Amino acid sequence: MDAYDEGSKARHLPDGPDGSLPEGPASAGSTPDSTPCADQESTDQESTDQESTDQESTDQESVGEESTDQESVPQHHDSQAPTVQAPGPQVSGPQAPTADPPVPVPTPTGIASLPLRSQIVAALALAVVAVVACVHLGMVFLHVAPSNTVTKQHGRAIDDWIYPEFEQNWKLFAPNPLQQNIDVQVRAQVRGADGGITETGWYDLSALDGAAIDGNLLPSHTQQNELRRAWDFYIGTHDNDNHPVGLRGDLSQRYLRRIVVLRLDREGAGGKGAVVESVQVRSRTTNVPPPKWSEEQVSDTPVLRELPWWTVPEEDVTDARTEASAG
Repeated sequence: MDAYDEGSKARHLPDGPDGSLPEGPASAGSTPDSTPCADQESTDQESTDQESTDQESTDQESVGEESTDQESVPQHHDSQAPTVQAPGPQVSGPQAPTADPPVPVPTPTGIASLPLRSQIVAALALAVVAVVACVHLGMVFLHVAPSNTVTKQHGRAIDDWIYPEFEQNWKLFAPNPLQQNIDVQVRAQVRGADGGITETGWYDLSALDGAAIDGNLLPSHTQQNELRRAWDFYIGTHDNDNHPVGLRGDLSQRYLRRIVVLRLDREGAGGKGAVVESVQVRSRTTNVPPPKWSEEQVSDTPVLRELPWWTVPEEDVTDARTEASAG
């Protein structure tokens, strides 16, 4: 026996010239080399990985089932464990529903607080006032606007609305602002309680209006403009001989007469119970002195313009006393 033959597990050297094993069946007493090839090793590795993956999936499913079982089992607490109560009052028995506090109803104010009939009357009154105000503004606009188709067709209606109380002028501004002081004065013939006729002195109505305005932060339109506008209206519709010019001459005369009669009644002309029979109006005009730095020379002599005596009708006296009592 060869010295290298030490048993069945002895390793034989290759006999072939290329170092490979000789072909043919191996001898009965020897065991072929059991070294696996590369393909066999990769197959074994994949099998091992697959088994590992299957094992992990099985483990995860087992853990999930155990967790589900754990959640489904009710938790039993120790009866002796302390119970923590929520702060606040504890109510025993079934709790009654809590009602919401009543919402306060706002108290109506203004027109809404009035009865239905009074609301209707107030609404109608406001509507009438709004319509009258819109009509008045429209009439004044048409009066001061340049001549147009509307003023040509309805000029008479516009003048009847405007004159004499709402006449407009622009003498305060250029080109010819007023540079004179005009005092309107009046005297009257009155019949006293004994039936006698007496003549009063001159009442300076412009000076009375000036005294009422002086120191008054909010003087009325009547105190500022009524008498002045009435006089401007009269001289604008009469010539220098006091003859009326145009259709508004008689209207301006009646308007001025009514105002002076009302003023005389306020001043108590002729004493208590006296009745105004006739009046005479005059104007006293003085030039406004120029400033000291001006070289302009103007006369400081007053210019008087006296109107004829006017007989006062009974209705003017009645209207004057009615307005005086209402004021």
